[in-house]
Amino acid sequence: MIDQRINVRGKSITTFIVYEITRALLGKEPGEVLEVVADQDEAIRSDITSWAEATGHELLEVVAAEGFDRYLIRKSDEQPNGRSMAVVVSDPGLEELLSPLGFALAGALEGGEVYIFFQGPAVRVLTKRFTPHLKGRWRAMFSPLARRGLEKAGHVSPHEKLRELHFLGAKFYVCAPSMARFKVAKGDLAFPEVQVVEYLTFADVMAHTDVQLYP
Repeated sequence: MIDQRINVRGKSITTFIVYEITRALLGKEPGEVLEVVADQDEAIRSDITSWAEATGHELLEVVAAEGFDRYLIRKSDEQPNGRSMAVVVSDPGLEELLSPLGFALAGALEGGEVYIFFQGPAVRVLTKRFTPHLKGRWRAMFSPLARRGLEKAGHVSPHEKLRELHFLGAKFYVCAPSMARFKVAKGDLAFPEVQVVEYLTFADVMAHTDVQLYP
C-alpha cells in the first residue's frame, strides 16, 4: 500500500528531488511507503539508489512508465551513516557556489555530518541581503535569467540551500578576519548558530572528517 505520493517531474537536480523525498519521509512511520514520480533520467535513478543505500531506506522498485519513473520507497529506522564532510567556500559567485553547496547538501541528505567554512568574500553569502551574481560585464543582464533557469531545474538559491542544510543539521562557520575585511557584522548574518572562528579551529574540524572539499 502506498501511503503518500509526490511528483517531482520537471526537476533534474537530484539534491532537490531527494530533499523533497527526505521531507516527505519525516512524517512517516517505519514501514510506510512513499511513491515518487520523476522524469526518466539515468542520474536521477543512480542518485536515488545511492541515497537509499546510504540512509537505509528501502527502494522497493522502480517502475518505468511513458516519460517518467515511479519509485517506491519504504521508510526504515533512520541511522546516521557515520560519515562526515568539511567544505570550504571562498567565492560568492553564482556559478562558484553550485558545487560546494551541492556536495554539502548531498552529504547531509545521505545522513552524514556536514561542516561548512565561509571565508574571503564568501562571508557575504551568509548575510541577510545576499544576492548571487554571475561574474563579468554581463552579470547584471544574465544573472536573473540564470537564476530562473537554475530554479526551474531544481537549483534553489544559495540561501535556500543553506536553509535546507541547516534543517538537516549542517554546522556553519565564518572566518573572523574575512568578516572584518568585507565589513560583515555578526548582526548581518542570516542564519542562527554560525560560529565565528579562524583557520586553526576549522583545520581541526577538517582533520576529523572523512571528506574535505576546498578551493
